[in-house]
Amino acid sequence: MLRTPTILYPTDFSSYSNQAYLHAVALAESHRATLTVVYVAQPEPNSDHDFWRGQLTQIRPANPAIPVKHVLLEGDPATEIVSYARDAGFDLIVMGTHGRTGIERQLMGSVAEKILREAPCSVLVVKLPRAFARAEQADEAHLAKG
Repeated sequence: MLRTPTILYPTDFSSYSNQAYLHAVALAESHRATLTVVYVAQPEPNSDHDFWRGQLTQIRPANPAIPVKHVLLEGDPATEIVSYARDAGFDLIVMGTHGRTGIERQLMGSVAEKILREAPCSVLVVKLPRAFARAEQADEAHLAKG
């Protein structure tokens, strides 16, 4: 018996993960796969899980033939995503990367890098086109100066 392929799409609701979403949906459509959208919330006392659950459920492919599931997890994003992918037996993880390098990556860590190393399945890491990434980084730097 053939089983339906499964794709896990972790999101942090950034433009980086939005770019990966386009790839995840295209793959789900072309391979008749199910798509699971996951967000990992930080374990904070005042964390509004209802808000994040609402954000998650808004992420739906335009094609209603693609089965989609939404999952809200809590904890360290890389650890939770890898654990969930392993437990649920996903075939593929499609995720975006912020593309941080050097000292910035060392200080903040790289969720994508950790998932690449530890995932139980293949991982497709999608980057923003270079021009969009530079504009996004400039916006982040401007906001940080605030």
